[in-house]
Amino acid sequence: MASGKVLIYGGRGALGASCVQYFKNNNYWVGCIDLAENESADVNIVVDRDADWVSQEQSVLSQVESSLKGDKLDAVICVAGGWAGGNATKDLAKNSDLMWKQSVWSSTISATVGANHLKTGGLLALTGANPALAGTPGMIGYGMAKAAVHQLTKSLSGKDSGLPEQALVVSILPVTLDTPMNRKWMPNADFGTWTPLEFVAELFHKWTKNEERPASGSLVKLITKDSKTELR
Repeated sequence: MASGKVLIYGGRGALGASCVQYFKNNNYWVGCIDLAENESADVNIVVDRDADWVSQEQSVLSQVESSLKGDKLDAVICVAGGWAGGNATKDLAKNSDLMWKQSVWSSTISATVGANHLKTGGLLALTGANPALAGTPGMIGYGMAKAAVHQLTKSLSGKDSGLPEQALVVSILPVTLDTPMNRKWMPNADFGTWTPLEFVAELFHKWTKNEERPASGSLVKLITKDSKTELR
């Protein structure tokens, strides 16, 4: 008997794979939604990267429904995303379009999945970004997309958002996650200020179990210093 059922949107990426494994280790049924499969997941829903936003949503919803067979989810966790730098001089529309697809499309589809399949009191967790609380002139597309996720979080936590009663909607706002790719591109950084992936996975697990939950609509900063992470 599984402890519960969770869906990880972006379950093939570094953070997503860590979340899939953490929940599997804690006896959860885990579904993965991504552009490619995660072999550790119980069910994989592969998104067609060339499909438009509406088609992606319809496809994901249909596959989630058939996978759950009438069961409800304890959590929908969206850790899909990416990063692109750049200011307004060149490729602003191109970079913004990519960031919108990676962060905003995935977050809104996760919200629709949550509205239709979360249990009462379930968790919808999205991924914002600490820098997007202010201007991001060196990465405008990224900042815009993450700011949209913050706004979505606030909207979903309000009355009549469509989510189940007592659902918790929250965005994590990491600064830098300790991923293999970040280590590759920033080998001389202070890794003691980077947030470990397992810390984030454990946090989602606590919230799924209704432990140490923030208020719904919270934008939770993950601040790591000297290899210790605090929530603010």
